[in-house]
Amino acid sequence: MLENKVFGMISLGCDKNRVDAERLLAIVRGRGFAVTDDISEANILIVNTCAFLDSARREAIETVLDCNSYRGGKLEKIVVTGCLPEKYIGELFPSLTEGDVFLGCNDADKLIEAIELSYKQGRVDMVHKGHESEGGRTLTTPLHYAYLKIADGCNNHCTYCLIPKIRGKYRSYPMEKLVAEAESLGDLSELILVAQDTTRYGEDLYGENKFVELIRRLSAQENIGSIRLLYCYPDVIGEELIEEIAVNPKVVKYIDIPLQHSEDRILKLMNRKGSRAEYLSLIRKLKERIPDIAIRSTFIAGFPTETEEEVAALGDFLREAKLTNCGFFAYSREPDTPAYRLKGQIPARVKQKRVRELYRVQEQISAEYLRSFVGKQVEVLCDGIDYDRKCFVGRAWWSAPDIDGKIYFHATEAEQGERCLVTVTGSDSYDLFGETEEYHESAK
Repeated sequence: MLENKVFGMISLGCDKNRVDAERLLAIVRGRGFAVTDDISEANILIVNTCAFLDSARREAIETVLDCNSYRGGKLEKIVVTGCLPEKYIGELFPSLTEGDVFLGCNDADKLIEAIELSYKQGRVDMVHKGHESEGGRTLTTPLHYAYLKIADGCNNHCTYCLIPKIRGKYRSYPMEKLVAEAESLGDLSELILVAQDTTRYGEDLYGENKFVELIRRLSAQENIGSIRLLYCYPDVIGEELIEEIAVNPKVVKYIDIPLQHSEDRILKLMNRKGSRAEYLSLIRKLKERIPDIAIRSTFIAGFPTETEEEVAALGDFLREAKLTNCGFFAYSREPDTPAYRLKGQIPARVKQKRVRELYRVQEQISAEYLRSFVGKQVEVLCDGIDYDRKCFVGRAWWSAPDIDGKIYFHATEAEQGERCLVTVTGSDSYDLFGETEEYHESAK
C-alpha cells in the first residue's frame, strides 16, 4: 500500500524536536522509503510540531494548512506529530481535518502502521499508542555537528511553562545507549548536548547526578571532536561540572544557563530556583575558573506584576553580568499553567517594549565583547558558505548553531567542519568578519 511513496518532513520548534524528527526520518528510511526536501514532490508529509507557546501552536496549525494546499499535486497524506497532538489531541483531531494521522511525542514506532491504517479507513488518531523510538537517526544538521538529546521531560515546574504537561516527568536516557548513539553519528567536529534540563541527567535513572560522568564518557569517543553544553540550570551547576568544563579539552568553553530573570520576587513567582545574588556569584565563579568562558542565557520580560523598576534592575544585572549571548522573550500567557491565573497581566505592547529595551542593553555588551577580537586571530569552525555574502561562514567557541552570532570570513579554501584560523577585521553587535592569512596573502 505504501510502496513507492515519497516522504517529506517539516520540523518546527527547538533542537530537541529536531532530534525527534531525525528519529522519524530514520524509521522512514529504514523501511526503504524515499525522502525528499521538495515538499511538492512528497506523497506523505510529516509535520513535527511545537506547542510550547501560543505562537508555536499557531505556526504549527498554519504549517499544516499550508501543506494541505499541495493536495492537488502529489500529496496524499499529512502526518501531524509531536507536542501539539501530544497535549491537544482532544481539540485537534475534530478541528484540524487537514491532518490524516496524529501521533504524540512518543509514538514514533507507530508511524508506518498509522499511515497504512489511514489509507484503509481515513483519519487516524494514534496519540499515546506507541513508544519513543530507540533506533537510529537521519541527521538534518550539517554532517560536522549534531545534537544529542540526553533526557526528555522536566521536573522543574516553572509557573509559565507547559513542558511538564506536554513531555511529562524528567527521564534520563541510559548512558550506554547515549554513548552508542553518539558513536553512530559519525565523525563530528561538535556534539551538542540538549534536554529540557541537561544538568539533572541521571538523577532519576541512577539515583544520583551523572552529567559529568556522561560528558567524560562522550569525550572518550574518538569520533567526537568537541562537546557543547546547552540548557544547564543554575542551581545544579556545581564544582564538579565547573571543573570538568575547565580541564576537559573536548568541552567547549561555553555554557547555556537559562536564568529567565534576575529579580528575586519575579524568580519566586516563576518558581525558579536561585536569586540575583546567587546568579551573579555563579557567573563570577565561572569567569574566574574559566577566564575565556562564553555564557549564554535567556530572559522573560513582562511576567505578571513585573514593574518598571524590576525591568530596569534586570538591565543593571545584564550590565554587571556581561553575558556573552542573550535571548529575550515576551511572557506568553499559557492556559493550564499556574502563571495564567496570576493577576497583574501586562499588555502585549508593554511586554514588547521591555524586550526591545533589554535587547538594546545586551547589544552594547555584545558589541563591546566582539570588538575586543578585532585584529586578533580566532579559531573558527567552518559551517559552510554564505552565497549571498560570497564568503565562508562559521562559529567560534562562543556561538552555538542557529541561536548565536556568526563569523563571516574569506579564505582561499575551507571545508565544512574544518577549523580555520581567521584574523578578525571587523565586528558589529552580533557578528564578526575576517579572513585567513592565506587569503590575505593571495589578495595582495
